[in-house]
Amino acid sequence: MIRSLFCFLGIFFLLAQSARAADRPFAEAYLHAGKFLEGETALRARLQQTPTDDEARFGLGALQFIHSVERLGQSLYRFGAAPRNGTLLALPFLRLPVPENPKPEVATHDGVRKIFLDMLADLKQAEGTLAEIKSPNVRLELRLGRIRLDLDADGKADDPFEKIVTQYANQTNRQAPALGDLDVAFDRGDVAWLRGYCHLLSALLEISLAHDHRELFENTGHLLFARVESPISAALVVPGRATGGFDYESIADLVAFIHLIHLPVTEPERMKSALDHLKHVFALSRESWKFILAETDSDREWIPNPKQMGALRVPIRQDQVDSWLEFVNEAEAICEGKRLIPFWRGDKKRGVNLRRVFTEPRTFDLVLWLQGSAAVPYLEEGTSTDTRVWGRLERVFGGDFLTFGVWVN
Repeated sequence: MIRSLFCFLGIFFLLAQSARAADRPFAEAYLHAGKFLEGETALRARLQQTPTDDEARFGLGALQFIHSVERLGQSLYRFGAAPRNGTLLALPFLRLPVPENPKPEVATHDGVRKIFLDMLADLKQAEGTLAEIKSPNVRLELRLGRIRLDLDADGKADDPFEKIVTQYANQTNRQAPALGDLDVAFDRGDVAWLRGYCHLLSALLEISLAHDHRELFENTGHLLFARVESPISAALVVPGRATGGFDYESIADLVAFIHLIHLPVTEPERMKSALDHLKHVFALSRESWKFILAETDSDREWIPNPKQMGALRVPIRQDQVDSWLEFVNEAEAICEGKRLIPFWRGDKKRGVNLRRVFTEPRTFDLVLWLQGSAAVPYLEEGTSTDTRVWGRLERVFGGDFLTFGVWVN
């Protein structure tokens, strides 16, 4: 009798565990195992059988997005990406924390450019998948801390997503969210949020790809990669080696890096494409908040509305939402050329038309932009951006606006 009871309880426990596992989204198991290609094949097969399964489509889009991050990491690992100067950590995409590669390949300008092209294609695929989601009630439950990646491409998904996020946050002096077993119920608002991130990252990639970085890379690429194909490779010494207490090499390299940010435009159409991506970012941010603000439940929200408590246990106030949406409208007006960016020199009667920077691109020279002469071709008389919008952002968010922006996009 006792044995039968234990047998019954054991079977009940296993069935309960099985039921809970069955309740988890189909995509989660592949994300936790780091089997992205297998997961994509399985999810595509499911969608072929059931084209209206938006949970599977959401899972596929999320999987494709995270796989794009893994592919970026693997490419950086292959070339031994290891920024040697904290200032250069501000470079987008190249600061993703990856393991140290003991035998890196020689990094070339064209090889690094291909990394950006591959990332752009991956993001386009993920965004296209997410754009097909129609259901307003779609949900995708994911335990983020259990997602694993294979950054060194050794066939073992042994890089926890939580560790990557923590390292990245430490690099950028931000506090990383404690993922652990954090269980998030992503919903329709988060579909627009993730699509917005795809477009934002794509805009940055298009801006970079529009310009020629060859001279910059060949003379200072050793600051970012362990081995670089460069005409001056024989003359380079190990950066960071102090000489008589004065690190001349690193300072000289940094000066050269800034000096060589003189980037000719070789593919101007990419700048227009970047502007189009930014327009999608603004539209999707408003769409995301439309769905978030309409929610009446409170279930493990990734981005909660003011009446909800999210999975991260960080509340959002209504004045923050209002100020953010006001910022989105103002930023869109600037990108459309309806509002001008004040020019810091002269009589202050003219401002920079940012839209023309994208539609009529010229060689980008950082020093000349800081000095002001590079802005002159884009100066116009017109309505400048509303300083009250930026003042409210400062009052509402204090020093936390950037952190809020990175979170809610």
